[in-house]
Amino acid sequence: MSKDHYAVLMAGGVGSRCWPVSTAAFPKQFHDMLGTGQTLLQRTFDRLSKVIPKDQIFILTNEAYERLVVDQLSEVTPRQLVLEPAMRNTAPCILYAALKIQKENPNASMIVAPSDHWIEDEDSFVENVETAFEVCSASNSMITLGIRPTFPNTGYGYIQYEEKDNTELKEVLRFTEKPSYGRAKHFIEEGNYLWNAGIFLWSAKTIIKAFKEFQPVMSQLLANGLDALNTSHENAFIEENYAKAENISIDYAILEHARNIFVIPARFDWNDLGTWGSLFEKLPKDARNNAIVGGQTLLEDASGNMIRTKKEKVVVVKGIDDHIIVDTDEVLLIYPKDREQEIKKVRSRVGEAFGDTLI
Repeated sequence: MSKDHYAVLMAGGVGSRCWPVSTAAFPKQFHDMLGTGQTLLQRTFDRLSKVIPKDQIFILTNEAYERLVVDQLSEVTPRQLVLEPAMRNTAPCILYAALKIQKENPNASMIVAPSDHWIEDEDSFVENVETAFEVCSASNSMITLGIRPTFPNTGYGYIQYEEKDNTELKEVLRFTEKPSYGRAKHFIEEGNYLWNAGIFLWSAKTIIKAFKEFQPVMSQLLANGLDALNTSHENAFIEENYAKAENISIDYAILEHARNIFVIPARFDWNDLGTWGSLFEKLPKDARNNAIVGGQTLLEDASGNMIRTKKEKVVVVKGIDDHIIVDTDEVLLIYPKDREQEIKKVRSRVGEAFGDTLI
């Protein structure tokens, strides 16, 4: 492992589409969503540690989740925690982490990876990451890992690449965020589109330079605190200034503008576990195609359901097909699987009607 390779593990999201298990107080990355004995955060940290020294994996999360991180990753030191005092999407926090890493090691290259992905072929993941590190360490290229689409999913972003590239490294032509079904179907028919997994690799120097060019206001805002970063004065500076940064994703802030972006089609399996439907796809099924996590079930005339409860809970279901059935201490959700994209809005309505403590 290289002393110049770092990771930024993104663990600050709320995971609202996996409500009611995922809540603002206890998001999905801190849950064992698949019943494997590891939370998504722990599984991602272990995967990254196969290619990055453990003490060079930085955990980027909201300051409200500091205790959850520390409890689940006991080997992580305070130096590795990058805490946001306010949620400002992915661009400000990636810049914040990059500035800290570059100050520690001017030669650093970094991978940015979400904490809620599920990857089983970790050896292929490591191979793709090592290839990307070789490229971005030797050039000013920014690399993303793209996933071969298997169906016209409208919940993912898409990456179009230059078809003429016959090498593993392909030039990115454009990013498209969450297209309509018709456009997504067209992308798959075209053949030179990949799902955007949100996994990025670049040198700290390259991404900081890109922020200076395309986001000068944000760049200057955080660069004003460079002397404070990695010192006892960092928290005070971040508390006072971070919330002033624009709320914008790295895709809109940088990637849609930059021209030195390349994609490597992933050789590993991938699932972002962003919805109950995506969890359903990864779980083993019974003879009637029901996926069950936690509970003890007695099912009659029931098929295609996603059922998640506490381990000791007995669940009896009759005459229900293709539904999401999730039971927590305070909320019972029974919802059609084919309308799972509505759950984020339902969550908001529950908060308005019954209080924010439920969401």
